Amino acid sequence: MRIVIALSLFLTACMAQGPSHSRTVHLSLPARVKSLDPIQGNDLYSIIQSSYAYEPLLEYHYLNRPYELIPRLARELPSLAKDKITYTFHLRPAVHFSDDPCFPLGKGREVVATDFIYSWKRLADPQNAAGGWWLLDGKIAGLNEWRANPGRTYGDSISGLSAPDEHTLIVKLTKPNALFLYALANLPTAVTAREAVEKYGAEFGQHAVGSGPYRLTENGGGSKFVWNRNPTFRFVPYPATGANGDREVGLLADAGEPLPRNDSIVTQVNEESLPAWLGFLAGKLDLSSIPKDSFSEAIPQSGQLNGELAKKGIRLYEFPELDLTRISFNLADPLLGKNKLLRQALSLAFDTAPLIKTFYNGQAVPALGPIPPGFQGFDPTLRNPNQGPDLVRAKALLAKAGYPEGRGLPPIDFVAVAGGPSRQITEYIERQFAPLGVKLKVEAFSWPEYTKRVTSKRGQMWSFGWIPFYPDADNFLQLFYGKNAAPGPNDMNYENPRFDALYERARVELNEAKRVALYREMAKIVIEDVPCIFGVHRTNHYLAQPWLKNLKLHNFAPDQAKYLSVAR
Repeated sequence: MRIVIALSLFLTACMAQGPSHSRTVHLSLPARVKSLDPIQGNDLYSIIQSSYAYEPLLEYHYLNRPYELIPRLARELPSLAKDKITYTFHLRPAVHFSDDPCFPLGKGREVVATDFIYSWKRLADPQNAAGGWWLLDGKIAGLNEWRANPGRTYGDSISGLSAPDEHTLIVKLTKPNALFLYALANLPTAVTAREAVEKYGAEFGQHAVGSGPYRLTENGGGSKFVWNRNPTFRFVPYPATGANGDREVGLLADAGEPLPRNDSIVTQVNEESLPAWLGFLAGKLDLSSIPKDSFSEAIPQSGQLNGELAKKGIRLYEFPELDLTRISFNLADPLLGKNKLLRQALSLAFDTAPLIKTFYNGQAVPALGPIPPGFQGFDPTLRNPNQGPDLVRAKALLAKAGYPEGRGLPPIDFVAVAGGPSRQITEYIERQFAPLGVKLKVEAFSWPEYTKRVTSKRGQMWSFGWIPFYPDADNFLQLFYGKNAAPGPNDMNYENPRFDALYERARVELNEAKRVALYREMAKIVIEDVPCIFGVHRTNHYLAQPWLKNLKLHNFAPDQAKYLSVAR
């Protein structure tokens, strides 16, 4: 009934009822944003919003595939010395921070090389508990030593970071690292202004003072954001090249035109999926995912959009997320951390098939291990002996763990996100464990509070999804690296010395074939240790309004809205 009503609203609505500002892009997020401080960027929602204002040295070409690193605040890709550890970056001249009261006379000053050194020290400073620290951890000479020094000051020199002039940054690594440049295309390594950090103090995460294409003009307490074109943004052209077929579908029509291609972005947070869906159908949002309860009506046949929607010019995009969902065990917890048999039993009780059918409309595949299809190191022949459903083995292992039929096992503290599909998935998880006699004690929180609970290790289990930061399997394996434990991305707080040693070898291995062999060996270790219940790899579907132009979904461009234009 809900689906029929929603589609009826759309089909009877005039498209002119959409937003009146033809140069404004209207988008939605499914959860509140926890912070706009770039160093805290380890969740997708915060990263998307912060990326409108903040810029790193590098980025990915918007249209080219395979994904290609290109300069952003760097003038060109860096040179690498013969020692294989020293990079030299030349910064673009005349790049300015946006105007803000933190600067003299409110005028944003030029971005210089020492701003990056300051920004990366903020990322390393343990007092900031930066969620993105893992990107640089152990990679730059002297940075970890500075981090470990209780007497550290921001005036201290770092042996691996120097700025011989305002537009030259020299970075010396601890060891050769084939993946280092990926870190420099990610939000946590973006440049920030010391003046802004010091002026706004504890409230810095509510502001956005960067060098990017937008300025924040409204922050509705994490639930609504209005971004307007930054009037001092330098000239950056829309791409002039793309992948095969891009020109034919109009993706190169704006080649050479200045970015951003719109005047403003309005992002509304809708923690329940139905309001966002109805907003899209009424023409109030320009882009939308499809709620699970509306999927079969919107896409009645695989790959084919509902005829009435298609007649309106709505476009369908099918997009593999290259992600990994999982139910994490908090291995810092004495019960789950020390009882592998219990973890195995819970994993064997879990069945992903109904989950895929019910919540992902069949648009997902079971995760065999930590590496998704499409990444080096993925092994389609890999089998997980701890993957369910196998209730017979699960019950036997639960008994060996000391809890036959669940007797004597206290309810497990499960931390969840409140509302919408998250609530329904949590209820599904509870039902999966019920045949074992295992009960969950569920506590549900807003997204910012949920992430705070996870990063402070408060709880025994939680459900998490990971969308990669860069196109290498290392990005998934680092989720299991011991030194990345919470507040880092290793929310399972998993530690295995053999895995860690292999991970550290892989991180400096320049030969790709040897690195892939190490990836596969690490995947087997994780599967054996069961730090989580592996879930699925999702394919999402998005609908775009007919007036939204230049849309090409991208796994590694959270700020892709700067390329979008609206033509009503």
